[in-house]
Amino acid sequence: MLSWTITFLVLAMVAALFGFTGIAAGASSIAQVLFFLFLVLFVVSLITGRGTDVVR
Repeated sequence: MLSWTITFLVLAMVAALFGFTGIAAGASSIAQVLFFLFLVLFVVSLITGRGTDVVR
């Protein structure tokens, strides 16, 4: 999911560079939503402890 965020962020930067402000705004909005969704899912996975047990 983080790779999709980076993809949309790069798309937004390229669109802004060429002056396509509507596409840049849309892509950056999608990137922002995906980033916060990734962040929430990451925190939830840390809290629930679904990772590997390093210390027993």
